[in-house]
Amino acid sequence: MTTLLNAMGPQNETSVFLDDAKRSRILRAVVQAHYDEPSTQGVIFDTNRIWCAQLPLVHALFPQAKILCCVRNVAWIMDSFERLVRRNAFEPSKLFFTAEERATVYSRVEALANRDRVVGFSYSAMKEAYYGEHSSQILLIDYTILASRPEACLRLIYDFLDEAWFEHDFERVEYDEPEFDRHLGARGLHKISGPVRLNPRQTILPPDLFERFDKLAFWTNPQKSASWRIVEDQQNHSTTETR
Repeated sequence: MTTLLNAMGPQNETSVFLDDAKRSRILRAVVQAHYDEPSTQGVIFDTNRIWCAQLPLVHALFPQAKILCCVRNVAWIMDSFERLVRRNAFEPSKLFFTAEERATVYSRVEALANRDRVVGFSYSAMKEAYYGEHSSQILLIDYTILASRPEACLRLIYDFLDEAWFEHDFERVEYDEPEFDRHLGARGLHKISGPVRLNPRQTILPPDLFERFDKLAFWTNPQKSASWRIVEDQQNHSTTETR
């Protein structure tokens, strides 16, 4: 989508023949062609991380679109990536561009946190959407609540989407993208197997590194955002959907 939009921009001399109406029709046509299959009729879920950074465009093309943002303490996200790297010790990951980036846990985490990389870009894009003018179209879902109380959490998600409830089997969830992960040099990145559970653990990050990323959860502050959030009510320990 971004590549096509750039191709219709001023760097292309033929862009003078395109107005916003034509650009809109072209972008809509690409989406419709991509999802023109019986299995994708009705509600479409697309997991590209870029949508939070393109929310004004999404709103203009599809005003009814909504974005589900799964959030987690950034320190634990870094911990998960570091565990993945160590499990694949014999295979340099494409998550890192140079030997210098792969060198130590500090350089690896620093690389992931850059504004144009997997964690840093996602964090910045979501922050943009959270405080933006279309924030009412997004729902933030805390990882801990989703993992510990999946049914209660998903029922709130269904309410947000105005969709009828579908009965899920939370004791047997299977998903994998082995070819994608193998190409990335990060085997097991997308592999999920077994019951939905919250599994407490000790971090493998050095204390100073963990502390640095432990304080970045801006989504715990609802001020200046019209977004919806699935959060923990500290007074009665219930799961609620709030704005």
